[in-house]
Amino acid sequence: MSNAWRNWDHVLKVDPDKSLVDGETFEDVCRTGTDAIEVGGTLDVTSEKMERVIDACRKHDVPLYQEPSNPAVVVDDEALDGYLVPIVLNAGGVSWITGAHKEWVRIDDVNWEKTTTEAYIVLNPESSVAELTDAQCEQTPEDVAAYATVAERMLGQDIVYVEYSGTYGDPDVVGAAHDALDEATLFYGGGIGGYDAAYEMGERADVVVVGDLLHDEGCDAVRETVEGVKDAHGKTIDA
Repeated sequence: MSNAWRNWDHVLKVDPDKSLVDGETFEDVCRTGTDAIEVGGTLDVTSEKMERVIDACRKHDVPLYQEPSNPAVVVDDEALDGYLVPIVLNAGGVSWITGAHKEWVRIDDVNWEKTTTEAYIVLNPESSVAELTDAQCEQTPEDVAAYATVAERMLGQDIVYVEYSGTYGDPDVVGAAHDALDEATLFYGGGIGGYDAAYEMGERADVVVVGDLLHDEGCDAVRETVEGVKDAHGKTIDA
């Protein structure tokens, strides 16, 4: 799979277990200006729910990826540009580093040409993903920078993902991760609620991921975050 994310600024993560704001459609979602849509969630996700979102987005010209939380929800669909598979570097158990991934390889014929991994560093202890993975969230900027270096230099990861899911993160931590990387792309996700937050994290991360905002406030709010990160990167929104 080509490293398309090296040209991204903004990703919209759609949780298939959550609804859109009343009156909005997936056509509206695909017209927010985001560079890619990632379909994934932590809790109560099924392959049927994943497929519903994929079907709704397939006819629109936005790159579409699945982020499966476990092997049982992986969808084989030609509409998908690829699979972005999390590994949680600071997880408390091996299942979220290699265990679930081993099971996927054991039970399925993985399409390696369309599959890459995201080296997650989970930093909000109250988030669902932190609780599920027993993530060790008390990390200093130096710790996070070291994790980022391990991901890139030791594990060969092309994506490092600083995840504060559910809350706005520490810009110094995100900056430390970015400074530690050479070639890898830094994703940031968590608490992006508007233009200013997207701009601030866009100054530090290569790609800003927006999720809950879509389901809580809708597409206009998401569009503001696209503007924020594009402005931080000195770019304009594609027409």
